[in-house]
Amino acid sequence: MDTLPEPSTPAGREALAALLGDPARALVALDFDGTLADIVPDPEQARAHPGAVPALAALAPHVASVAIVTGRPAGVAVRYGGFAGVAGLEHLVVLGHYGAERWDALTGTVHAPSPHPGIAAARAELPGVLDAHGAWRGTWVEEKGQAVAVHTRRATDPEAAFEALRAPLAELAAQHGLILEPGRLVLELRPPGVDKGVALEAYVREVGARCVVYAGDDLGDLPAYAAVEKLRSDGIPGLLLCSGTAIPELAEQADVLLPGPAEVTAFLARLAQRLAE
Repeated sequence: MDTLPEPSTPAGREALAALLGDPARALVALDFDGTLADIVPDPEQARAHPGAVPALAALAPHVASVAIVTGRPAGVAVRYGGFAGVAGLEHLVVLGHYGAERWDALTGTVHAPSPHPGIAAARAELPGVLDAHGAWRGTWVEEKGQAVAVHTRRATDPEAAFEALRAPLAELAAQHGLILEPGRLVLELRPPGVDKGVALEAYVREVGARCVVYAGDDLGDLPAYAAVEKLRSDGIPGLLLCSGTAIPELAEQADVLLPGPAEVTAFLARLAQRLAE
């Protein structure tokens, strides 16, 4: 059997030891896009790595909880991940829209608040903003219910389109009481006060986890990393995994660097095998 990679930091090594020593009190939380699913030009075509669901299903019975923490709507992440009705994942939780929505495998239902009124207002103005900045061609607007996102991956010059839109979309967000969340060639307008860190810390407290693993790949995962650091200061060991190195701020903080979703999946599978011994 392949061995688990050695964390590069003392805090990471402490967390891995805590996880292996008492897995029944550990929470494993993971981002979706870029972590369990490869980044693709069309976000609607993203799907979990073929080995992800089997690895999670093998791991889940050994730990306190497995959670997916994503910026996508919870129901979309469930569909694209293939998480519903899987033996072993009966207690999986998907925290969508950065924790604003929640899907529980046990009930198969999504609980969500009413959308922030600023989302509809900003969505109505988006075409004019994109056109005014010459970014209509090649950009793609993703309707997310609780948020709206502009992708530049299909533009002729994706990076230039991304940078050109940052300021005007930040202004549009502010006008409607929203915040702008940048990611990998995507700019998302969403309500304030909700992020992956808030969602992760609340769920750790809910399940009473005494150890937490978090895996992410993008700027939206930085608040979750910060939450793990805070939990460490409260005496709860935390292991930080980074999928890829596209975001240096994330990679530099990680305890374990993994090249991408295939390797994250392999890590989860190895962990499940280790805990089953």
